[in-house]
Parts: sequence; structure tokens; C-alpha cells
Amino acid sequence: MKNLIKKIINFFSENRNNKKNIEALFQNGSAHFISIRKNYPEVKNLNELDFKVFSQSGEDGIIDYLLYSLDIKVPKFVEIGIGDYQESNTRFLFERTNAKGLVIDCLKDLKNKISKNLTLWKGDLTIIEKFVNAENINNVLKENGFNEKVDLLSLDVDGIDYWILDSLQPNISKIIVVEYNSTFGSDLEVTVPNIKNFNRTNYHYSNLCFGASLKAIIKLMKNKNYVFLGTSLSKINAFFISKDELHKVKINLPSDNELSEYANSNIRESRAVDGKLSYLSGKNKIKEIEDCEVINLKDKNLKLVKIKNL
Repeated sequence: MKNLIKKIINFFSENRNNKKNIEALFQNGSAHFISIRKNYPEVKNLNELDFKVFSQSGEDGIIDYLLYSLDIKVPKFVEIGIGDYQESNTRFLFERTNAKGLVIDCLKDLKNKISKNLTLWKGDLTIIEKFVNAENINNVLKENGFNEKVDLLSLDVDGIDYWILDSLQPNISKIIVVEYNSTFGSDLEVTVPNIKNFNRTNYHYSNLCFGASLKAIIKLMKNKNYVFLGTSLSKINAFFISKDELHKVKINLPSDNELSEYANSNIRESRAVDGKLSYLSGKNKIKEIEDCEVINLKDKNLKLVKIKNL
């Protein structure tokens, strides 16, 4: 009986401490943005704004700058690929502005998992548990009222991001954040094939062959009326803004010959055959997946080709 009581006390103690930690993160984040916004007019490069609250790395800081520049106080957002929402690009927005948002992930029991990390009544959050793809994404957005007049869209599904992005209508959102695969480097214009229920671990044990190259995503977004603004310092997510809103942002835009600065990351999340981290770096990462097949987007026939043959 004493052990049971002890477990119950520990559970509530840990839960209370977790809430305190979350509140501290939120308060520190809010204070940071209030203090730094006066410096926004002086910012020259996007990655100067890196600051993490609930995002994977420094995306929270960049997003705050962009929304502030566009004078968007309570954003309407979509985030595709969120896990249990502990670490995401829109959680801070929801917590701080009581925003209206749509979040999507294929994680089982998604709503219950999110409700443990978030006070849902504080904003208007629609939660969809679904494996989205190029064929169903537009219907999902339309059915839930997020197919137009979106302020921020974030896409990170660790797989067929390119094909989902390709299916979206032009100018669906003022700001779009897209994960890219820095392992592909700055020269290749490639993506993994459009495989239903793509799983990066199943495609290659290293977890390194997923998504699309930065160059491929930039070209696709340009065709959809978007301008590349830069990336986070971690070189995981690329940021784009609608050409219609570009005049509101005063940072320097990356040139084509600067892509190598954004497409080569020092993150070492590769896995060995046994699933353990192998910590590959530099050219060893692309070497590890050289036999993987990708779509060469420079080829109009969109044929599969092994990376080592590109």
C-alpha cells in the first residue's frame, strides 16, 4: 500500500514539475520576443533570429520575426508532421496567441497524446490523425477549412514532403516552412519517390534517404509564387514567403551561389544496421545511401536513379 501511495505522489509531482517547466519555457520565450523585436529592422539574415521555445531547433524565433513583419497577431496555421506536439513549429503560437490551427500526424491516439501536453480549450485546434499524401492533402485541408487564407504552413513528414508540397495550390499560405534533406547537398535536384505511407527507416536503415534536396524545394516553391528566405541554423527547415508579402520583410535574400551554405548540415543522426546512432558526417552521409534510388527532377521523365549515378 505504501508503495502504491508513493507511486501516486511521484506521478503528480512529476506532472506538476513538467507543467512548471513548460510554463517557464513559455514565459522565457515570450520575454525574449518582446525584448528582441525592437531589433528586427536591423536583421540582415534569417538565421540570426534562431530561438527555440517548443520548436525542433530555432524555428520559433524565425517564425516570430516573419509573423511580426507581416503584422499577423493571431495566425491561422497548419502543421503537418507534429509527433505528440511537444516539439513543433506552431505550439508556441497556439500557447501564446490562442490561435486557430490544424495539426496532422499519423501517430496513433494523436488527440489524447496532444491533450496531455496542451490545454486544448485555450485555442481552436483541429487535430487530424491521418497519414497524408499528395492525393489526399487538399481534401483534408478543405474539409477542415484550411485550404485558403492560411498565415503559416509547416510541413515535415520525413518522406514525401516534395510530393505533398507539389499538390498544394499556389499561395495557400503567406509563410511556408518545409523540412529538406541536407544530406543531398546543394547541387542535386532530387526527391524520394512518391511512395504511399513512406517510412524513412524502411527505405534505408540509415534514416538518411528521405524528403527532397533544398534545390528541388526552392525550384518548386518558386513555381508556386514563393521566395526562399533562408534556413534555420541547424539547416533542417527552409523558410518561404509569398511574393505578395515579400515587400514587408527587409532581410537579405540568399543568392543561388550561396546554397551550399544552407544545404550542408553538421547534424549526425544517421543509424547503423542495428538501429544505433552511427554519427556519420560530411561526405560519408551521402556515401552511405549511394545505392538508394531517388527521382532526378532535372530529368523530365522523372525516372528513378541511384544516387551514385547522379
